[in-house]
This record gives sequence, C-alpha cells and structure tokens, in this order.
Amino acid sequence: MQHSSRRSTSTTAAVKPRRTLWGKIRAVSETQGGPAVTANIELTGIPRTRARRRRRRERIAFALIVLVALALVAGATALVTKHTPFALAAHDAPAANPAAATNLDRFDFSQLWLGLHKQPDLAIHGQAAYLVDVDTRTVLWEKDPDTSRAPASLTKLMTAIVAVDDAGSLDRVVTVDPAATQVEPSHMGVTAGEKLTVRDLLYGLFLDSGNDAAEALARGIVPRDRFIRQMNQKAKLIGLTNTHYVNPSGLDAPGHGMSAHDIVHLAAYLDTYYPDLAAIAATKDITIPATATHKAFPMENLNRMLWTYPGATGLKTGLTDNAGGCWLATATRNGRHLIVVVLNATGHSADDAALLLNYGFTIHPALDFPLGWFRSPA
Repeated sequence: MQHSSRRSTSTTAAVKPRRTLWGKIRAVSETQGGPAVTANIELTGIPRTRARRRRRRERIAFALIVLVALALVAGATALVTKHTPFALAAHDAPAANPAAATNLDRFDFSQLWLGLHKQPDLAIHGQAAYLVDVDTRTVLWEKDPDTSRAPASLTKLMTAIVAVDDAGSLDRVVTVDPAATQVEPSHMGVTAGEKLTVRDLLYGLFLDSGNDAAEALARGIVPRDRFIRQMNQKAKLIGLTNTHYVNPSGLDAPGHGMSAHDIVHLAAYLDTYYPDLAAIAATKDITIPATATHKAFPMENLNRMLWTYPGATGLKTGLTDNAGGCWLATATRNGRHLIVVVLNATGHSADDAALLLNYGFTIHPALDFPLGWFRSPA
C-alpha cells in the first residue's frame, strides 16, 4: 500500500502555462512516461486591459509634449524680453516713500515690439533718441540708445534722487555753500549763507535748471565727493550700465556721460518711485516767497512743452557745448504714459521729442499671448 501510494504521487501531471502570440495561454500537461496534453484557453480580458494601458500612456505622452512646448515658448519669450515672459502687462506704481526709496527696479524694457514691427523712418535730428511705453515697458522707437554721451542738465534727475534719499525729508533745511554760487551758467540765484529747504532747491533745480541749486544740494547734506559717489552707486544699483557722473549739474567734464536708454530708465524710475519729484518737474511756474533766511525766488519752467504739447507732464531740458540740445519729455494720453529723450539735437530737440511722442500715441502695443504676441489696433 505504501509502494502504491508513492507511485501514484510520482505520476501526477505537472502543468506549465506558456503564453502564445494570440492572447491565449497554452496549458501544457506533462506526465511521466506519457505524451504532453495541451489546451488553449481564451483570455478575452487581456487585450482590453492592454488597450486601456496603451491609451493612458498616449495621453500622458501628449500632455508631456504640450508642457514641453509651452516651456519652450515661455523660454523664448524670456530670452527676447530679458525678464519674466508675462511681465509685459501694465505695472502699477507702488506706493513708495521718496525720502527712503529702496526699490531697485531695473526697468528691463522689452524689444519685442521692434522685433515684430519695422521701425518707421522718422525725421529725427538728434544723434540719439529713445521712446518707451512705460505701462508695458516696451521700446517703441530708438536711435543709438546705448552710446554714452554728454547728458547736460538731464544729470539733475539723479542729483534730485540722491538729495531726497540723503535728506530724508523735502523740508530739511540746507545752508548754501559759497562754492555753489560760483557755478556757471544756469542759476536759481541763491546767495552764500542762505537757508532753503530741499524742496525749494529742487524747484530751482528743475524749473530754472539751476547749477547753483545742484551744487547746494550736493554740498549741503553730505560732503560733495560722497554725494557724487552716491550718484554713481545709485546708477549701478538700478541698472544704468552706460552712465558715469563727475558732477551734480551736468556741465561738460571728461568721463561724465549717460546713454539715451539710461536717461529714459532713470526718468521712469523717478516718475514711478519719486512722485514728489515728478510733481515738481511738472510745475509750470511758482514763486518761493521770501523768509527770514532767504529772498524770494520767482521761477518759470524752461520746459516749454508743458505749455505747447497736449498731455505733457515733464521732465527736463539740457544744453551744453558737448551735449548740444537735449530734451527729456513725459506725456500722458488716454491713460497711456510715454517717455522720450532726444540727445544732441540743438534747435530741434523739442520738435523731435514731440514727433516721437505723436508716433508713440498712434500705436498701441498690447499683450496678446500666445496667438498674436503684440497687435496694433487701428
């Protein structure tokens, strides 16, 4: 009985499943000493499972392709604009304390409009010019924007910014240094020893383009050499790459220069983060009344575009032998804000600035991603 039981166990069939090409399982039964017996078992659920998995893989692959394509488009946008690809929308001006501005906005103006639209051949006399839409931070027209040139009194924008940073308040009183009264030729008319507020001197700086006011600010708050050093430090911090200052007034001097791009950048920075300075620059005329510490100062703005150009809001004029006639203009129409500078266009600088502003207001760059990028509605 024991022998019979062991024999029966040894002859039990061993079944080995093998997969076939037709989605079946071939069951092979092998017995000791006998032929193999096969059976084909149809597994109808396996093809459906494989089809579902295949469709899932295809959907995942498609989604990955779309994501990669979007990443490539975004990367190309960043390369063209030199900043975040979707930062071409309007930028709201943050509330800033002009006495202690710490925002180092580099105003990376986009070249995308010029890349997609041929620049018109405008009759500009200036050796350099630069026109931007401040809201979209888009360049609309340019001529030799990066060459450093004598900027004349356009220098005074940085003088005003550093003076406000150092003073901490527009009401801080400054005593006029005797050396400030020796600067030629433009004058506010201060006298050595007079005491004026920073605000008073800023009116003289912008409206009269007073070189004496510039020197009084540069000498009356911190030492002059430190003030000039701060002007250059501020320029570097906010990204003015073709700018170097030697004096606070803009008088011709070796090594003193700014590019058209840097001047517009600085103007946008002042308009955005120093609204008190922008308001002073937009003033047509004012009389600072006499006090116990200084005489009266009647002033009328040298920027004639405030009277002649609709929507003009500033900003500064300049003229020296090396710089020629320079005009930095800001204007607003229908909620749009443009800035233009024209350099070395003696006798034509205001007309050039007006021509460029007129052109700028006729086009309307608008973000239309991803189908049209920019469009200019009629």
